[in-house]
Amino acid sequence: MLLIASCIFYLVFIPVYIFILFYLIIVDYTAGIFLSKLKGKKRKFLLLISILSNIGILFFFKYSNFFQINVQQLASLIHWNYSPQLLNLILPIGLSFHTFQSLGYVIDVYKRKQKPEKHLGKYALFVMFYPQLVAGPIERAAHLIPQFYVNHKFDENNVSEGLRRMLLGFFKKLVIADRLAIMVNQVYGSPHSYIGFPLILATVAFAFQVYCDFSGYSDIAIGAARVMGFNLPENFNAPYLATSIRDFWRRWHITLYSWFRDYIYIPLGGSRKGELINIRNILIVFFVTGLWHGANWTYVVWGLIHGFYMVINLLVSQYKLPLKVVISSKLLLFFINLFKIGVTFVLVCIAWIFFRAATISDGLYILSHATTGLLGLFNLALQKNTYDLFYMLFDQHHGVGLTLPQIGIVFGAVVLMEILQLLERRKLYPSFPFPVRLGIYLILALAIVNFSPVNPVPFIYFKF
Repeated sequence: MLLIASCIFYLVFIPVYIFILFYLIIVDYTAGIFLSKLKGKKRKFLLLISILSNIGILFFFKYSNFFQINVQQLASLIHWNYSPQLLNLILPIGLSFHTFQSLGYVIDVYKRKQKPEKHLGKYALFVMFYPQLVAGPIERAAHLIPQFYVNHKFDENNVSEGLRRMLLGFFKKLVIADRLAIMVNQVYGSPHSYIGFPLILATVAFAFQVYCDFSGYSDIAIGAARVMGFNLPENFNAPYLATSIRDFWRRWHITLYSWFRDYIYIPLGGSRKGELINIRNILIVFFVTGLWHGANWTYVVWGLIHGFYMVINLLVSQYKLPLKVVISSKLLLFFINLFKIGVTFVLVCIAWIFFRAATISDGLYILSHATTGLLGLFNLALQKNTYDLFYMLFDQHHGVGLTLPQIGIVFGAVVLMEILQLLERRKLYPSFPFPVRLGIYLILALAIVNFSPVNPVPFIYFKF
């Protein structure tokens, strides 16, 4: 029944694309069966067929036009006439996610870390399980497939926890992310029309938009699975409270980061072969991370920025002493950690500029003009020139897409979200009296009904 439901769920998008999934399921299921039986070079050959099948389809739909355009640009430099035959294709929804999930299974079977799944239906469900099919979390076979062999019965706690998690996910997506999208699209749609504070405001807005959009989907997926008795891995853990870039990646898109660590970073040698090789491996991982997100150099720049952050973090961490050894005051440690959180958030936002910008030149403009005129704002504030101050902050002929009251509502929603997530992480909801819990749920539901934008905004990670 779950497999049929997952097929129907996928058919709602572009029905014919389901045959791509069926093809990859048959290839990888067959590869898994024979990898457990074959020896020597035949196993490597079979693994190669599986990898090429998955990567080949991903490349065809996601990167073929990108590749041809870059070949054309390279050809023009050497005065070679090359006319690319661009394809008018719609990317199959969630292709990057279920491709990586399938690759992880085949590689684990090849390394004999995972026994091949002999039940075709259960393996197909592992790939197509509808709550996390289109945007993760990226599952591991060892975690999800055994759950398909368990007789799941109705459990009131699972239903309660799952629906509560879904409600939080809808709140994050509809009330915060979709509302912030209006501001981000307005400013990033024509960045050269703005200078100073609006560029900073839109960049911070995008940081919370992409977080609430993606973690909101993860909450909905985890909650939908929990209602039925299935446990999916956590994908986010308060990433904007990270005290370093390394800490940020332990908290952001956790299943993707662990996938790259296990299937690219460690096979390349990890940190076992010296510092230079480790630096190379880090940069390769984040180059691939950027490219995985989209066929645009802006994503690659975003990935490499994080790669350089990680390298600097690695080099600096070798020479620093633990703060607890040097500083005994808990209050001073608190403020130092608060400062580190602030610096990490600023660095993450700088990288987000290139993730969201349409082109690298747009990203460079935003980066170079974000601080323009900030000193003038202080002068206007001192002069109590509220008209010009408001103009420089929120107008500049075009506005920022949201009015000041709307910005205040979103800010309040972000604060409420952080409080609710803290309660969720510490599992405090069950200790609250029922009227208090009911009041929280009603507040979230009313906020979703009253503050969701009229026009629906697709999930950002659906296109990846």
